[in-house]
Amino acid sequence: MPLQSCPVYSVGMSLARAFLFATSFFCAMLALPLLAFAPVLAAQAPTDPAPVTSSAAAHWPTSEDLRHLKSISAPRLSPDGKQVLFSITESTADGAATHLWLAPVGAPAAKPRQITFSPPSDKKGEHAAQWTPDGSALFFLAHRGENTQLFRLDLRGGEAAPLDLKVLPPVDESKERDALPSAAAATPAPAPNPASSPEKKLDAAPEPLPLDVSGFALSEDGKWLALWAADPETPGEKKQKDAKADASWVNHDRHLTRLYLAALRPDGVLDGPLRPAAVPADVQSALWSPDSAHLWVATEQPNDASDLGPASAAWLLDPAAPAQPVKLDAVPATLGRGAAWRPDGREIAFPAQTPQDAPPGYEELFALSVGPGAASIQPRPLTAGFAGQVNASSLFYTADGSLVALAGVGTRSLPIRIAPGAPAQPVAATPATGVVSALSTNRRQTGWVWLAESGGTPQSLCFAPQLGAVCQPVPIPALAPAGLRTLAPELVRWQSGKLTIEGLLYLPPLSGSAKAPLVVDVHGGPFGAWEQHNDAFAAFLVGQGWAVLQPNPRGSSNYGVPFAAANKNDLGGGDYQDVMAGVDAVLAKYPLDPARMALIGYSYGGEMAGFVEGKTDRFKAIVSGAPVIDQFSEYGTEKDSWYDRWYFGKPWEHLQDAWRQSPLSGASRAKTPFLLLQGQADVTDPLGQAQEMYRALRQAGVPVELVTYPREDHGPLAMGLYGHPVPEPWHGFDARRRLVDFIQKAFAATPAQ
Repeated sequence: MPLQSCPVYSVGMSLARAFLFATSFFCAMLALPLLAFAPVLAAQAPTDPAPVTSSAAAHWPTSEDLRHLKSISAPRLSPDGKQVLFSITESTADGAATHLWLAPVGAPAAKPRQITFSPPSDKKGEHAAQWTPDGSALFFLAHRGENTQLFRLDLRGGEAAPLDLKVLPPVDESKERDALPSAAAATPAPAPNPASSPEKKLDAAPEPLPLDVSGFALSEDGKWLALWAADPETPGEKKQKDAKADASWVNHDRHLTRLYLAALRPDGVLDGPLRPAAVPADVQSALWSPDSAHLWVATEQPNDASDLGPASAAWLLDPAAPAQPVKLDAVPATLGRGAAWRPDGREIAFPAQTPQDAPPGYEELFALSVGPGAASIQPRPLTAGFAGQVNASSLFYTADGSLVALAGVGTRSLPIRIAPGAPAQPVAATPATGVVSALSTNRRQTGWVWLAESGGTPQSLCFAPQLGAVCQPVPIPALAPAGLRTLAPELVRWQSGKLTIEGLLYLPPLSGSAKAPLVVDVHGGPFGAWEQHNDAFAAFLVGQGWAVLQPNPRGSSNYGVPFAAANKNDLGGGDYQDVMAGVDAVLAKYPLDPARMALIGYSYGGEMAGFVEGKTDRFKAIVSGAPVIDQFSEYGTEKDSWYDRWYFGKPWEHLQDAWRQSPLSGASRAKTPFLLLQGQADVTDPLGQAQEMYRALRQAGVPVELVTYPREDHGPLAMGLYGHPVPEPWHGFDARRRLVDFIQKAFAATPAQ
């Protein structure tokens, strides 16, 4: 089942239980062998791409313009409330590396400054930055040499320096009883020559090895560092791999992502060695209590345990006793990512799957007492019945005991406040439309920062001294080429059976009695939703002279549990009717050409494209990105099947249900020209799905094209297609070009009405 991995729409579930922009959301996401039975096309850089417009003359985005879009993320207010740290990801054309920037608060005319730079060997750049509690320095991750290292940058002067993070390898599979012998072990070693320099032996005492750091957390008092990292590869394991003694025993990997603690000196240097913490399983995140006395740790069982069911857990750890973590048995195994401590340290809020019957990833917020005598207390629900989707990546207790979070509500994303004993309410002064993201504050909550955007209004970085106050713009670098036109969508509603469905409609400029062709774009998920972003891809399509309808059919997030669960065991049924009812509704009200319509979609949207192919011939062209085509084969080859299991169960136990909800079941009735765009390294909706549809339609005589992209996993190809910065320089450009050419060819063959 597709995950909502493209940040064009909201993300409501973690990767382990189905994000997964991805993320997510949303999102950095392996090449499969080429199969001879279907043509596999590798995209190549065009020899003469359209130049980037250098003047400020207003124009609709071109495909080349979308290669030059940057993105901003992760704003962090300094401890003194005077500066904002944020990340800028360079454009696709410039490699999509991320760097750290600083800008002052209250000085909109000031210029932001870039404070980190990457060597050519680091393709990802600097990320995951955190202020030290006194604001004098930053910690961040960056890939230098062979490892992702933790760096400290003193803002008073000097260069960023990596911390020396090494451990004795906890696992060395080359020394196990059933490990294949190395060539050296099979051949008697020559007698040592005392005159020669000594050589290291693989059977010598193990030496500390550098860690590849996955994440870290600084304590509130600045005295402790927690970090988590995968077990390092030993010289013996590397030797076996180089010798191709590299069989993989599926779901038996003993390497884990482990937690380590270290004391810090005032200058940020480690005060002693790293100490392993006895938290089992794979560590996902950690959060220090306000008094730095405890660490909340979220874990997930390794080796794809989540394919059998929810497999998360939470632990409390005293840094003085890392060998004695306490498992919080009251926290459900559906624990999501994100948490917040109450200022007194006696309660922690976290997201977990709703107890109601809903798609995996539909999370509510809960509060758990963690003080003395609270061991038997069950979590307290905070957002039960809330008609939206909470995003716990921004979660904060305020001084009055309220909890603040972000939430998707319909086509908006906004901050909400959950006061003790009261239902969630939007924060005062929230704009009527648009998207608020990346809400953040400092420890003393002397101000708030967030990203704001809406249709036709580019993203900006905001500051306010109090939550709910008017945005004070913070200077940021230009995120797009000059002169790009964007437009605000119209919020449209229609009835489909007993349900009211929402969507966003983008209309091109028209004159006289002209009617615009209509392109319907179905979001991923299905548990996702279109929101009122400043959508450059929609503007790109409008620039072709097309109107764009983005429907949120049943099964979408942001509308409450009953709506999200309304397509259970009904994929391609009621949701298909919702989409088609939306088409009829906008055709009846707006100047749109019913003879020239196309449908596109990625992930679940690509799956819906497959359903449409077998159910109607009203569209002149259909474009399907990374679809599910056959629920049987997809269930057996995707990375995680727990998400699918909620919708229709195990396919071999529900044969008719699984086949009815497979787009392949309608291939014999297909007529519409069909374009498939597919990443070769996709582990969410694997390559074989697109190949099955290609073969079926080709043998049925339906015009069909399949284009595959080497190295591309599920989320990254979607991001490239929709114009977000990605490392692959040309795949998104190529996919957009093919999509437009395919639809234009179909429209050209049909007289306008």
